[in-house]
Amino acid sequence: MKKNFLLTLMASTTLFASLNNINSFEADFIQNIADEKGKVIEYAGHVLAKKPQYAFWSYTKPINKNVYILPQRVVIVEPELEQAIVKFIDSDFDFFNMLKNAKKISHDTYTASYNNANFKIKIKKGEIVSISYKDEFENDVVIRFSNQKQNIEISDTKFIPIVPDEYDIIRD
Repeated sequence: MKKNFLLTLMASTTLFASLNNINSFEADFIQNIADEKGKVIEYAGHVLAKKPQYAFWSYTKPINKNVYILPQRVVIVEPELEQAIVKFIDSDFDFFNMLKNAKKISHDTYTASYNNANFKIKIKKGEIVSISYKDEFENDVVIRFSNQKQNIEISDTKFIPIVPDEYDIIRD
């Protein structure tokens, strides 16, 4: 599940980061993950993203969790567990390039591929409203955005992981 969660985060960040030369993105989100039996898990929160490869996902429902995506690593801070997980990722994964190469398939829909997965990106009035795809476990993932802001100034300090001293740090 952790691998699925990270792929979802990375893919989502990738998809809204470079479509139509988007340099930054901020939005509220609702993320639904449905398994083959129709069971749905719903997450909600707020996301910030900025070129070249920065993202900060602040989950507020069903639990509080902060996820920092940085070049070559992901840091997941879990207050309820008083822990932080540091995961090193492939530096060749270029979030922004993948979107830049997305292909338009209809008036408001684009498609992009990465690592044998196809992502569908819906736009409305030039803003990304949703991203959907099937993950490596055959779950259907849909992320819907609201209150979007594109190409705004976002301080680099927003992407510095905040880990309290008393938290356990797990390196993966």
